[in-house]
Amino acid sequence: MPSPVREELRSRSATGEREISIAHSPDSDDAFMFYGLATGKVQVPGLRFVHTLSDIQSLNQKAIEGEGQYDVTAVSFHAYPYMQDHYALMTCGGSVGEGYGPMIVSPKAFPASEIGEKTVAIPGRLTTAYLALSLFAPGLQGVVTPFDQIIPGLLEGIFDAGLIIHEGQLTYDRAGLYRILDLGTWWHQVTGLPLPLGGNAIRRSLGGDLISIITRALRSSIEYALSHREEAVAYAMQFARELDPAAADRFIGMYVNERTLDYGPDGREAIHRLLDMGYRGGVIPIAPHIDFVE
Repeated sequence: MPSPVREELRSRSATGEREISIAHSPDSDDAFMFYGLATGKVQVPGLRFVHTLSDIQSLNQKAIEGEGQYDVTAVSFHAYPYMQDHYALMTCGGSVGEGYGPMIVSPKAFPASEIGEKTVAIPGRLTTAYLALSLFAPGLQGVVTPFDQIIPGLLEGIFDAGLIIHEGQLTYDRAGLYRILDLGTWWHQVTGLPLPLGGNAIRRSLGGDLISIITRALRSSIEYALSHREEAVAYAMQFARELDPAAADRFIGMYVNERTLDYGPDGREAIHRLLDMGYRGGVIPIAPHIDFVE
């Protein structure tokens, strides 16, 4: 018997498509994974995907406060417990660091054990980078700073150190900064697991059938980009922020790979472990309840 949702989509396609809102960061890795959907290389009859680009801290806040403003949204795993009543996690579209991740950098070298004594710029209190840093240095507050202003602030002497995400992980040394700590390396040493940073969440109220259709569409978009890498990287270059094509390809490879198609058992375990440690450590005040949609 045909699914009611599929029948609805089929009937709508003749007269008008259902709009599915997707929000993600204006970063080369996100642009790469959404390339298929954003350019129409991957299509779903009856659906029209509309993309909104915004920084991850803003997307976290909108998902929490808007209670489903976007049908699909990129989120930091740190922020997920605050929105878990309205969103489920998709099994694809995640960014996972395999022994690498966000970094603490500084104009001056110092031992990682002294991070808690420093004035540290952070890209947002709901970012997973800040959650990992809080587990490493409990009690550190940090100074919330737009992620693209952290390195300039370090060079101007405003901060002692900065927690960098996105392409800054590949470019900090060009500015003469020292890497004090790689949180992905630290996390792997502590847990033996990769560090899950962000994923895609989907609005529960869409219903099971439509959630499955959209999830398959996103997975198909990722598969298309991986199998048409050169053209997908060329598209993503417009969001690469000072990276040359080789560096952009390297950065994309760090965060769009087989784990982006599916976290895998250890990737899912890592998400559970990270949020549970955050909750038990008092960083996250809400008990996390994680469920994945296939």
